[in-house]
Amino acid sequence: MRSNIFRPFFWAVFLLVSIHGFSQDLYITGGHYFDTETGQMVANRGIIIKSGKFVSVNSNLRNARGFERIRLSNNQYILPGIFDLHAHYRVTFNKVRKDEVEANPLIFLANGVTSTFPGGEIEPEVMLEARRAINRGEKIGPRIHSSGPYFGTALPGWDPNTTVQDVYKAVDKWAELGVAGFKAKGITPELLKALIERAHKHGLTVTGHLGSGFRNTVNPRDAIEMGIDRIEHFLGGDALTNDKSAYASLQNLDPDDPRVDKQIDLFINNNVYLDATLTAYGYYGHREEFYDYWHNERKYLTDYSEELTTNTRQKLDMFQKIFDVKKKTVKKYFDKGGKISLGTDHPSVGEYIAGFSSHREMEALNSIGIPNADVIRIATINGAQALRMGDKLGSIAVGKLADVFIVNGNPLDDIKNTRNVVKVVKGGEAFDSKTLLKSAEKKMGPKNETDWKE
Repeated sequence: MRSNIFRPFFWAVFLLVSIHGFSQDLYITGGHYFDTETGQMVANRGIIIKSGKFVSVNSNLRNARGFERIRLSNNQYILPGIFDLHAHYRVTFNKVRKDEVEANPLIFLANGVTSTFPGGEIEPEVMLEARRAINRGEKIGPRIHSSGPYFGTALPGWDPNTTVQDVYKAVDKWAELGVAGFKAKGITPELLKALIERAHKHGLTVTGHLGSGFRNTVNPRDAIEMGIDRIEHFLGGDALTNDKSAYASLQNLDPDDPRVDKQIDLFINNNVYLDATLTAYGYYGHREEFYDYWHNERKYLTDYSEELTTNTRQKLDMFQKIFDVKKKTVKKYFDKGGKISLGTDHPSVGEYIAGFSSHREMEALNSIGIPNADVIRIATINGAQALRMGDKLGSIAVGKLADVFIVNGNPLDDIKNTRNVVKVVKGGEAFDSKTLLKSAEKKMGPKNETDWKE
């Protein structure tokens, strides 16, 4: 009887032991590594990682005793860990939305995504506990740079009578709980101003999914004047008039409108990042570009969840139009010197699981004419800098936390090679990508019709 009681516990411990590398002292030799400063792949003589940090890059280790050694072939490449700054853990099954933290963390990490900013959380307490469990080593997953609850109507149960003092109180609470920044969506100008001011007092960033100014929304132009750090999805500005919604304007926006250039200059002059989320709108379009499956993602769903989601992809002509406009405006923004971070923004409903989506986003950015090396920078060091963590993460450099992933094939030759993840290192701990993915199979979504009931 006792063995039956403890069997699930011992199985969980066995699984953690089999996946965890536990060693934080690594010596990686061979292959090549990506240098974010030069944008080049450098032949790797040796990368030395001790206590979770890079202590030496491109040098030999005379005495490797006590180090776990990883030997790479000439066709293997080391990249800094991916930052996904719009990484939804949210999934929807049977019209129930949850921040899913069983399969998603494993899938993110297996794909080389070592840092995630959830971009608004519908269950912030669930995400808080997931972050703490990962930090304690009780769960496996990427660094969760928590965003806390949405500020605005995107938060389930948002009180329309929320005051500036309420915003201050919420910011103080979540700052003390260790969030990395905040996300506004469906917020009024008065409350956004309060959010930015209070967050900055704590040294934290604010990003926003904003509007045109229509119906008391906030145009990104005005948010930049308030001091916002990042903008999600679209540039905004005078080209989005306040007599209709942002989406109504965006689908017919002329990328060559001088007002677009004016808004880009406002971003650049105020050092504001654009989280481009290029592919997010294309998921709902009618074309298949960037949406192929190179891996059977649906095997991570429970059997019941897979039955629920045989036909999930919506087709919205408006979103396809916006997608086509975004490709041109994002390229113009990049060409003028605007700063871009990578965000996937795809709360899954059973297909296109978020952990795989960073590779699609990189392919999309590359397809509009952004060079491979710059795409890798966008996915790595830019994300770290956008969260004010560039001194700790985002590149392979002495003194930084050792977050990398290893792929077969050179992504500078073909950006799709980022998909070929072999191994992931987070804080000096090495994981096998296939083992991580195997451990996530059949874990996502409700197990039966009574599971996940609100």
